[in-house]
Amino acid sequence: MKILVTGSNGQLGTELVNRYFDRSNDELFVGDLPDIDITSELSIASTFASIAPDVVINCAAWTAVDAAEEKESSAFTVNAEGPAILATYCARTGARLVQISTDYVFGGDASEPYREDSQPGPITAYGRTKLAGENFVRELLPDNHLVIRTAWLYSPTGHNFVKTIIKAQRDRETLSVVTDQIGQPTSASDLADQIVTLLDTYSGPGIFHGTNSGVTSWFEFARAIMSEIGEDPERILPTDSSSYVQLAPRPAYSVLGHQGWAAVGMEPMRDWRIALHEAMPEIMLAIE
Repeated sequence: MKILVTGSNGQLGTELVNRYFDRSNDELFVGDLPDIDITSELSIASTFASIAPDVVINCAAWTAVDAAEEKESSAFTVNAEGPAILATYCARTGARLVQISTDYVFGGDASEPYREDSQPGPITAYGRTKLAGENFVRELLPDNHLVIRTAWLYSPTGHNFVKTIIKAQRDRETLSVVTDQIGQPTSASDLADQIVTLLDTYSGPGIFHGTNSGVTSWFEFARAIMSEIGEDPERILPTDSSSYVQLAPRPAYSVLGHQGWAAVGMEPMRDWRIALHEAMPEIMLAIE
């Protein structure tokens, strides 16, 4: 099977490339800017003509949440029009499309985990553009798509909260982190494993929530990171969202339910604490 991973240099893209690189039954193709531009029909047409992929996993995205508030049309081009182009060519060739999406498609005002079929209600430009991408994929490729929503992603690659905390605590005695934003820290490595297993075992369409199990706040997440690196978690001090002025409001409650996995005979991803502990050695090596 020919697998094309777009956005292959990002956190999840890198992990997926690592999974598929040595699989004898699969042929891996990778693409990121400037080699493959999902917003360019010419680029995608050329890619499909030369590769003829069986599966496309689209990890390419505009992820600058605050910048999207001022440049929503640019974010829409990447997060909505790009997936629409991919879905169009997948429909023409019979390829399957995995669209990576986000918890930001919800408003963050729930009191229990969002189900895969919960009504979206984004409150940010980023969330609106990612939801538009989901909708294009589902409309253009109704029987051959997977939408994977994730949140609070971290890995040894790129910029993420885990690496930020580790670096920041080296220069500051204390760090203030918000207690009033609740979600699910998610290992990109675990998510890559989950996607590969899903593609291997399930052939239908659907929406899945790709987050590690368990629930925590950014504050408690930061304290867990400090404990993992042998530092005093009491150096993390509590604060709230009013202390930070940001263009895009952050969801107060970003917990995603995992009913979709059971429906296809899969277990949800493991607890975030276990995943964090396992990921830390490689993250530390990447920072050093």
